[in-house]
Formats: sequence, structure tokens, C-alpha cells
Amino acid sequence: MLEELRIRGLGVIDEAVLPLGPGLTVVTGETGAGKTMVVTGLLLLFGGRADSAQVRTGSEQASVDGRLGVPPDSAAAQRVRDAGGELDDGGELVLRRVVGANGRSRAYVGGAPAPVAVLSDLADHLLAVHGQSDQLRLVRPTAQRAALDRYAGIDRESFARAYGRWRTAAAELADRVAHAAELRRESDLLSHGIAEIEAVAPRAGEAEELAALAGRLGHAEALTQAARTAHDALVGDADDPNGEAADVQQLLGTVSRTLAQQHGADPELDALAARLAELAALTADLGADFGSYAQLLDADPARLEQAETRRAALGALIRKYCDEPEPSVEGVLRWAEAAHVRLAQIDVSDEAIAQLRSASEAAGAEVAALAAAMSEQRKKAAGELAAAVTAELGALAMPNARLQVEVTGRPPTAGLPDLVVAGEQVAVTADGVDEVALVLQPHPGAPALPVGRGASGGELSRVMLALEVCLVGADPGPTLVFDEVDAGVGGRAAVDVGRRLARLARDRQVLVVTHLPQVAAFADRHVVVDKPVAGDGGVTASDVRIVTADERIAELARMLAGSGTATAREHAAELLAGAAEDRLDQGGRGVRPRAVKARKPAKAGR
Repeated sequence: MLEELRIRGLGVIDEAVLPLGPGLTVVTGETGAGKTMVVTGLLLLFGGRADSAQVRTGSEQASVDGRLGVPPDSAAAQRVRDAGGELDDGGELVLRRVVGANGRSRAYVGGAPAPVAVLSDLADHLLAVHGQSDQLRLVRPTAQRAALDRYAGIDRESFARAYGRWRTAAAELADRVAHAAELRRESDLLSHGIAEIEAVAPRAGEAEELAALAGRLGHAEALTQAARTAHDALVGDADDPNGEAADVQQLLGTVSRTLAQQHGADPELDALAARLAELAALTADLGADFGSYAQLLDADPARLEQAETRRAALGALIRKYCDEPEPSVEGVLRWAEAAHVRLAQIDVSDEAIAQLRSASEAAGAEVAALAAAMSEQRKKAAGELAAAVTAELGALAMPNARLQVEVTGRPPTAGLPDLVVAGEQVAVTADGVDEVALVLQPHPGAPALPVGRGASGGELSRVMLALEVCLVGADPGPTLVFDEVDAGVGGRAAVDVGRRLARLARDRQVLVVTHLPQVAAFADRHVVVDKPVAGDGGVTASDVRIVTADERIAELARMLAGSGTATAREHAAELLAGAAEDRLDQGGRGVRPRAVKARKPAKAGR
């Protein structure tokens, strides 16, 4: 529930704070006073499109802060936590939206910066805004179908996913058949490449191994000579039986024998002698390794030729099949792997096409079954919704009106896929196979016409309100906002609209921007936005006030007659008394608002 709304620098509003609460709150004021900016602020606060034109002239930015009560275990609270925000003590959530004069927008959720999309997600749980534009949308078949689906609780997303699978399968089949010749050529090229690679059978890392081997074989003689020289220098030449050339091992032996003669004379010298013994052992091992290397080194020219031939084969594959920035055998192997995957995708054999056709038909059959079930659900709900809206219209000064909700199969249409659903060939879209039309008969004898053709502005307003009342159980948002949806309504019908809004507000928060005193008289809380008459022409905090008692009578009188004459005030008092009696008869709250305590304004970014 919205508890407070603070607006700065938005349209004609310089700064204003609206304390809100449960029940029915109405916002009234003269034309141009800025009352519609309240709804604009709410739309911004809950993810609406930002426009630099909304920023008040002379201001660097516009901002909207809202304080809401949110149950800590609700889906909305979890979305806040997922976005990095948090609730204050007592389950209080603060939202903030800032729009700069340069058009840039920022959002804050529970004290944390967040994408604007998070505000839109929260709106799905916390708020539903209905304005005069909704009346225009109501004449569109898509909006009428959406209203029926809301009432019926239809899971359109599941159907849309099945529809997407069907269209994907059908498109893949059509593409495979239409491009069969081209795909066969591609298949031949891929198969040839795979066969060529498999014939060489490269291994990852093989190119580096062969390069090292070729380098070793190409310099085998020099490497052998170097290893033998190192061996002889360390441990002596086995081909020199007289040992005329001194080697390291001999020299170390001489030194070791000399030190052994002084063993025990000095511990420090003994430690050095031990290290010398380790060096002698290491020298012997290293000399043996050099000898083994020289013996094992292969200088076979045939083996070198084999290595170079293999390197040439790998190089040819790399040049042909690896187009990566750093060509390698691994790149060739990746190409072969991708080619295998692509071959499976473009299989144009009769078996493959038959398999695709079977998959497409199965997906189509699933869509047809879901569409048939959805149609039955819609047709059943259509009668119930029509009866419920007709009953509501009777309470909105249209006692003889009758609304019908017609559900018919969508005829095959060029550009749309079609299926046989329940024995009828129908066009299919992501929202099903049905056309939905709201047909209104205002009174007996009048023709029943679609609401877009046969309903006046006032009738359309009441049809929309009646629909909203019937859909309220399907709407998860606890707060409903109506922006002058009573346009075109007056007299007794306006009283009925106010009465119905008051009933709607019994178990949820309802905020109404209205120009009708008959509606305002039913409010639990009456907020007036005064039109400034001095200064820079901006609405400030002092221009937004809650009116009670005589002030409320004066505002209703202004709405009735444009002035506070005695006759207008008397009529206003009668309106209030009648509304209070009506609501008490219905078991609702009285219209006199409870005292509202001033609250601290919401902190920026919290």
C-alpha cells in the first residue's frame, strides 16, 4: 500500500507531498493545477517511460519518491532483495526515480541503485494504473481478449511457448525443404573436409611434437658430438684407456682424497668435504645422462623425412581448414567438430526430412490441443464475465444495459499460420485462435454493437470501471489508480460511479483523480491540489492539502458550481451526507477522513 508520495520538479509541481492511506483517496483541483502530475509521478515511480519534457522548466531534474508498506514475505519484497535493496523496519519500502533535464533516468529500490526494469516488475505486484487511454485501448480486440484472459486466469505464457516451438519446427522444416539443393552442396563440402581430416588423423599438440623431433633429427650429429664432449669432460673418455685427459671426476677424486686425510680435524672442513662428495655423485649421474643421450640420439635420415612429411600434411590441413587468428592443429579439430554438428543440422535425407515433418506435426498437435482447451476456457469465462459486468452496469446507472462477450474462432488469414482446432480451420497467433469482442446493448431495442462503435464516452467509462471491478480478483496489485476514468459521466451515473469506487476500496487502496464532486464525496481521504496564483507558478507543498469539514464542502462546492455560493455549499453538504449514508448502509466506512499525521518525507535513494 502506498503511504506517501513526494514529487519534485515534475511538470507544474515544484515540490509536493501526498500523504496516502487505505480506502478511497480522491485528488481534485482546477484544470492546470497539476493533479494529473500525481498519476504521471506514479507512472515514473513504477518504471514508466522517462521524458526530459516532464522536468519542470528551470529545474535540473525531476524526482519522485514513494513510501510503501510491503509484507516482508511477499513476492515484491523478494524482488527488492534480488535487486540489492532492503525493506526498512516494519516492512516499509522506499522507491525513488530521478529524471534529468538531459533525459537520463536513475532508479533506486530499497536504498540501492537498480535498473528501471525492477520498478516495472514491482508494479506488477503493487500497482495498477487505469486512465482515459485505457478506455481507448478497451475498444481494441487485443485489449478485450486480454481482459477476458485475466478474468479466466488463462496461462497465455505456456501457450506462447508451445506456439514458439511449433513455429520453430515448422520454419526448420520449410527451410530444409526449400534449400535442399544448396544444403546438399554444403553437406558434400563438409563431408569431404571431415574425410580429409580423418585420413590424416591429427592429434592435439602433434605439430609442436613434430617440430621438436625434426629439429632434433636435423641436428643429430652436432647434438651427439656436444653430448659426448660433455660426457668426456665430466667422467672421462672410455676410448682413452690411459686417461691422459683429466676429467672433472678425476679432479674431484684427487681433492676428495686430500680432504679425507684431514677428516676429523675440523668440523667445518668435514662439512665442505661432504658437499664435495655430493658434487662428485651429481657429476657421475650427469655424465651418465649425457652418455645415454648421445647413444639414443637417432640420426636416421629416413625418420627425419617421415617427420617432415607428416608436418607438411598437418600444415596443409591448417591452411585449408583453420581460419583462426593463430592457426593450429587444434583449430582444425574444432572445425571438424563444428562440421559434424552442422552436418547433423542440414541432413537432407528423406529420413531427416520425415523426422522434421513429424516433429513439426507433433508440435502443431500440441498447439491445437492447448488452443482448444484455451477456447473452451474462454467461452466458459465469457458468459460469467458478461453476467458479472452486466450486473455491475446496473449499479452504474445503466440498469437496462447488457454486455456480451463473444468468442469466435479466428478465420484463416494471409500471413498467419493455421491449424484445425476442434474441427475448424483457424488462424493461430501466440495468444491463441480466438477473436474476442465486447458487445454492448445500452438498453432494450438498441442494437448490440461492439463497444468501440456503439458506446458513448460515458458508457465506455462505466464499462471499463465495471470490468475493473470484475477483474479485481485477478489483479495482484493491491493499489488501484484511476485517472479521470469518469470522463463523460455525470448526474446520477456519477453518484453510482462514486459508490462503486467506494465499494471497490473496502478491501484495497484506491486512488482516483477526478473532476466529479459526486465521486469525490465518497472518499475516505480528499486531497486538493491548488492552482498557484503567485510566485513562479509552481505547485509547492503548501498547495497540496487534505481537506475535511468546511474545507471539503468548499472544494465540492467549487467542483459543483465553480464558486463557494451558499447554494453550492448546501448542495455539497447534501452530497457528503448522501454518500455517508449510502456507505454506512453498505457496511462501509464513513466519508469523514481520519486525522492524518504529518510524516517525514522519504529520504533520497532510500
